[in-house]
Amino acid sequence: MSAYQSWGRFPRVEQDARPLSWRHQPLPLAGLEGPVLAYGQGRSYGDACLNQGGTLLTTRRLDHFITFDPQEGLLRAEAGATLAEVLTFCLPRGFFLPVTPGTRYVTLGGAVANDVHGKNHHRQGTFGRHVTRLELLRSDGSRTICSPQENRELFAATIGGLGLTGLITWIELRLLPVVNPGLAVENIRFGGLPEFFALSEESDAGYDYTVAWVDCLAKGADRGRGIFMRANHLDTPPGKAPKPPRRGLVIPCQLPGWLLNPWSLKAFNALYYHWPRREVVGQVLDPLGFFYPLDALDNWNLIYGPQGLVQFQCVLPMVDAATVLGEMLTLTARSGMASFLAVLKVFGDLPSPGLLSFPRPGATLALDFPIRGRQTWDLMAELTRLARQAGGSMYPAKDACLRPDDFAAFYPHHRELDNWRDPRFSSSFWRRVTGQEGQ
Repeated sequence: MSAYQSWGRFPRVEQDARPLSWRHQPLPLAGLEGPVLAYGQGRSYGDACLNQGGTLLTTRRLDHFITFDPQEGLLRAEAGATLAEVLTFCLPRGFFLPVTPGTRYVTLGGAVANDVHGKNHHRQGTFGRHVTRLELLRSDGSRTICSPQENRELFAATIGGLGLTGLITWIELRLLPVVNPGLAVENIRFGGLPEFFALSEESDAGYDYTVAWVDCLAKGADRGRGIFMRANHLDTPPGKAPKPPRRGLVIPCQLPGWLLNPWSLKAFNALYYHWPRREVVGQVLDPLGFFYPLDALDNWNLIYGPQGLVQFQCVLPMVDAATVLGEMLTLTARSGMASFLAVLKVFGDLPSPGLLSFPRPGATLALDFPIRGRQTWDLMAELTRLARQAGGSMYPAKDACLRPDDFAAFYPHHRELDNWRDPRFSSSFWRRVTGQEGQ
């Protein structure tokens, strides 16, 4: 059994692993009992990338670039290539990723399987909107080309399909042309949720990228305060782009869980909120510094202690978003289970192409918590209840707690995905949220 785990380091599972070395090889299913699942970098937080009692097909060696059309900006690459490797290739050629999550250390296959989103959802939608074609290898040996025009239903089931429809061997992605990958950034201090929503509405028209950090420990009149960040790519020649950030620090070992306590986090949050000396601070940043600040701290997940971490990420309809977000922040502050990685953003109305894609119009809140037994699970259950009550949804790539009834309410089309699922592919997440654990 192998020690592959998710980024949250929870749950701990036993599973075997077999590496894949070339996209043309058949699936190595001979002699395997139980389900299989593709595994890239393991950057999902919960168990979407895990396969208790089964086998992981590790894709990291499938990292070759196949073709590139500079006129159309179309890159075809194997599914195990990371976004970091794509950036190394495309930045000198005047292109950028059309959509990127908060880390560049995810594979193309993982980005498709989770239909990831970024800070520009209001402009570009999800990652899957920019996938023009992909190849899917099924357990029966068949290879199918899927696109929005060809095998459309299987394409929709695969985008955001959590790796359950088969092995994605390669992906064709339309890149974003940019004059300069550097960014002109504004950091704006805001005093509460009404100011956040006003800033978001104002910024969506003129800025490609918007996101906010929220002080989830602030109470009373300060509840919902934070820093709003908005940015556009520079329109100056590439030679004037800022230098990339220096190599970051490394967390060398697992840190004790007591380091993240209400007092240390309250001090951190207050310092971070008051750090800008002015209400609005403008700066020019390299794209790695703006999009991937946590990548500068290797193994940052070890900060959360021996039990690991869980993340709560929901999206809420705009009609009640401000009220429900206020309740969630109050509940979090009272619990003492504070998160220093509290991120708030408004999704746009561009439809996601995947059957089970998470983003939809509304406000999305993400909170990281160290695992501290019943205290953590009770808080997660209450936050989930509020999201469900408001007609919202939860992000499968980040989840480790959802019950089958909650998942069915958030994703009523999940039975359609089960119809497209490859019979040999499954995951710990899928068996948990569909009530198939132990089967």
